[in-house]
Amino acid sequence: MAITKTDKGYMVDIQPEGRGGKRYRKTLKTKMEALRWEALIRNTTTKTPSWQPEKKDLRRLSDLLAYWYDHHGKTLKAHKNTYSRILLLSERIGNPYALNLTTEVLSNYRQERILAGITANAVNREMAYLRGAFNELIRLGIWNKENPAGKIKQLKIDEKELSYLTEKQIKELFIELDACNSVHVSLICKVCLATGARWSEALGITCRNIKNNCITFTGTKSGKTRTIPIPEELAIALIKHAKDFESPIFKDCIQAFRRALQKTSIKLPVGQASHVLRHSFASHFMMNGGSILTLQKLLGHQSLTMTMRYAHLSPDHLEEARILSPYAKVFIE
Repeated sequence: MAITKTDKGYMVDIQPEGRGGKRYRKTLKTKMEALRWEALIRNTTTKTPSWQPEKKDLRRLSDLLAYWYDHHGKTLKAHKNTYSRILLLSERIGNPYALNLTTEVLSNYRQERILAGITANAVNREMAYLRGAFNELIRLGIWNKENPAGKIKQLKIDEKELSYLTEKQIKELFIELDACNSVHVSLICKVCLATGARWSEALGITCRNIKNNCITFTGTKSGKTRTIPIPEELAIALIKHAKDFESPIFKDCIQAFRRALQKTSIKLPVGQASHVLRHSFASHFMMNGGSILTLQKLLGHQSLTMTMRYAHLSPDHLEEARILSPYAKVFIE
């Protein structure tokens, strides 16, 4: 019999697929529970017999990425940019069946990108976006296999020293900024130098964001709001400027900034322009004795690791090396 009564209850002992098939055994308290469990097992094995091969997954990579974008990607801060990057990746590898996307395929693709002159940082970002998309698809139950990008390690990148403007260079820059036609560019640069804000954050300031000699930045890269104290004279200048313009109080003037920068003797690394203002704030903050933890809050970094890039500029950074080294003990004391 499929169900027999025992001292412990009712034992179900069945082989739904016949002799040689998988055997199911379970003891339940009542006969009704045993009957229900037997029916469940028979129904399940009928729908998906163990001998029946798994149905081939014919979804293309782009199909999965579209599902990810509709159900999660749209909620991300830079969703359009992220989606376009992983779609381009999909196109470059021929938009394969997702089932055929393996670690080897992605590793070969990465090598081709590096040989084509694409930076390691850009390639790492592509893989990180794809890995994140598959992690979310797995969480949503849309993908039940391994993450194909899960075993792709990040390429090591040599840390570059961040450029910042000296006081002399800042004065030189503002001579050109004050001379240009834009009524916004000089003031927006002052905001960045006074707060460490990104250009886009400063660009979004409204009248409501300026209160009690502080600027509150919203819609930041991390999604968190942060409030930064500013000198009173800068707050007065911002309020006066705001009276002449609708919110937000600044119009985009990045081209005016770049033209002014080109007229100076300042030479910056490729790809770095307005962001040097943020680096300058952080660098001078540390050189003047600021706390690394305070700087983390001011810059809005989620991880202290990001902020630690400026730690070496602190006047007492690793100062112990001067007095605790064996050289100091032998030759100075």
